[in-house]
Amino acid sequence: MNYRDYLQQVIYKIINPLIRGMIKVGITPNTITTIGFIGNCVAAGFFIAAAWMLKGDDLPLDATEDLSALSTTLAGWGGFIILFAGLFDMMDGRLARMGNMSTTFGAFWDSTLDRYSELISLFGIVLIFFYNDAFWMAVVTFLAMIGSVMVSYTRARAEGLGLECKVGLMQRPERVVVLAVTALITGFTGSWLPLEIGIAVIAVLANITAFWRVGYVYKQLK
Repeated sequence: MNYRDYLQQVIYKIINPLIRGMIKVGITPNTITTIGFIGNCVAAGFFIAAAWMLKGDDLPLDATEDLSALSTTLAGWGGFIILFAGLFDMMDGRLARMGNMSTTFGAFWDSTLDRYSELISLFGIVLIFFYNDAFWMAVVTFLAMIGSVMVSYTRARAEGLGLECKVGLMQRPERVVVLAVTALITGFTGSWLPLEIGIAVIAVLANITAFWRVGYVYKQLK
């Protein structure tokens, strides 16, 4: 059992009582998926608000400094909300299995909203770096967006060819944790450096994972 499977089993033991309660009251997996997506939209709103604070047009220097501190706090809250919304991302699948409510559309809906959630959150961070005079970090964030989409796309295409393709270092759970934790640290420290490091890690490892999957599929088909 690898570390991801071990952590997953630990979390399942914690949330199973909650899942049973959801089954009793008739909550569906698609509802949980949608709530998680809304949570990510709220997190993106915090990131966009942080970027707006950094914009600070025509403000006195002391006011700009105050807004800069507030922007890191908002980013930290965005990270917390992403982490919280990530729990819903785990619960929908568990609810579907335990409640015997798995459907083809449910899997499609979950995957679609996952992509929206990531892109919306990362878009907010692009704005943060753009208005924080960190042009190249905005570019790196865009590369993280590309890598995140391509990791999922390569797996979907492989499955369309009848292959299972889950290899790689930076799958969605890892990306969520790295983004959320580094945003939280930025909120606590008042420095953008932790978030910059987190985004750079996602950009590099997500794209490596995507090409890793391309190579894996090539070998399997050959």
